Amino acid sequence: MFHLLQIDSLHNAAQGALGGKEDSFSFFDLVTMGGWIMIPLGLMLLLAVYFFAERYIAIRHASKIDNNFMNIIRDHIVSGNVTAARSFAKNTNNPVARIIDKGIQRIGKPIDSIEKSMDNVGQLEMYNLEKNLAVLSFISKAAPIFGFVGTLIGLMQLFSNIHRANEVEIGVISQGIYTKLITSISGLVIGLIAYLSYSYLNTQIDKTANKMEAASADFLDILQEPTR
Repeated sequence: MFHLLQIDSLHNAAQGALGGKEDSFSFFDLVTMGGWIMIPLGLMLLLAVYFFAERYIAIRHASKIDNNFMNIIRDHIVSGNVTAARSFAKNTNNPVARIIDKGIQRIGKPIDSIEKSMDNVGQLEMYNLEKNLAVLSFISKAAPIFGFVGTLIGLMQLFSNIHRANEVEIGVISQGIYTKLITSISGLVIGLIAYLSYSYLNTQIDKTANKMEAASADFLDILQEPTR
């Protein structure tokens, strides 16, 4: 009987030691502990991922420019075949081509007028590239604030539960701490993801803008070359 009691006590001790595994929380359980504040945080994460993917595809497509594009435009214009140059630019779907197409339409006018028209198109193209980036910027600032709100809610729940229980219990305290930590970490992580996405896309837009400016400068130089 003594040996059986020893075995039983050892078994109970082992179960206590492994209690962390039996009482461990899944990811869904942790998210649920965050409370209702996790819903707007989750929506922000989905929006950040969606707009990053959408802008990344659009910017990547806009930055793809054939290395021979300006050479072909130069050959057509220098040879006096303006119609072919405009047809080629019009059938190329990227911001650089649309800027050059506007410049070709203004051939015959003063250089300053041509440059201004191309700059106006360039500004419109930049606006299209930067569209929806404001959402990522907003999420990068709003998500940590929502996480902080969740922290305050967790503290309120903690003190409210302690007050109702009229005693300090580990389970009561841990519930409030879980809520506080989960919302804070989630808000910071989502804000960081949105900020890095915003910064990366801005860098890619700057590279595309440099290509547009270089193409505009090349086109203005072509107009001042002698025709064949």
